[in-house]
Amino acid sequence: MKNNISDDKVKKILIRADDLGYSEAVNYGIEKTIKDGLVKSVGMMTNMPAANHGFNLIKEYNICLGQHTNICVGKPVSDPKLIPSLVNENGEFKGSSNYRNSNEDIVDLDEVIIEIEAQYKRFIELTGYKPRYLDGHAIKSENFFKGLEIVAKKYGLKYSGLTFGEIPMLVGNTNVYVHIATSSEQKSIDPLIEAVEHNHVGDCDIVITHPGYIDAYILENSSVNIPRVYEVEMLCDIKTKEYLEENNISLITYDDL
Repeated sequence: MKNNISDDKVKKILIRADDLGYSEAVNYGIEKTIKDGLVKSVGMMTNMPAANHGFNLIKEYNICLGQHTNICVGKPVSDPKLIPSLVNENGEFKGSSNYRNSNEDIVDLDEVIIEIEAQYKRFIELTGYKPRYLDGHAIKSENFFKGLEIVAKKYGLKYSGLTFGEIPMLVGNTNVYVHIATSSEQKSIDPLIEAVEHNHVGDCDIVITHPGYIDAYILENSSVNIPRVYEVEMLCDIKTKEYLEENNISLITYDDL
């Protein structure tokens, strides 16, 4: 889906799938969107038990695989005793509700850097190479995202933070704008339509998706469940592909930023 228009005139969109490794069902859904759909950039949750299963499913595809750093579900990679601000009494990560319901940042910066680096090293152990980009599973914590930025700089990684609306952020050498689906939108191509209609020519618009199938673990641990299935369908639908082609969209990955 490339064209011959000069780079400063090209409409560029990056479609990203988060949560590889969340569960085996999610992994199968993401693999479907790579094989039959539009996904070329994928973020892996290296702390999750299904991370190795997910990587083995997608490792032969030509995709851009990044580290989707997670500190709100499952167990940490580092020793829980080293990161008390991030874990509960069972040594598991505090859930996202702990962050939403707190009036202050409960994440200790030094501790979260320990865990981010541990997940980074686990990524290399699983894959044999460095992540092509680094981002974080969204929670309410400035220190978490500050830690991600520090670790990205330390290891020379492309850091992809969060920004909304008309406020761009720099990823690599490119200004990017983020579009993310809400639960009600994940049944349609609304996020992609928004990215196309508000496209920033010469820069890049990122559409963050959460495709996947459902199993018991997802039903019990994720507030985003049924919409994941609709996202698989949307990302593989020929009508979605035709819409992007009709609007002369160039689909890129983090390697292009």
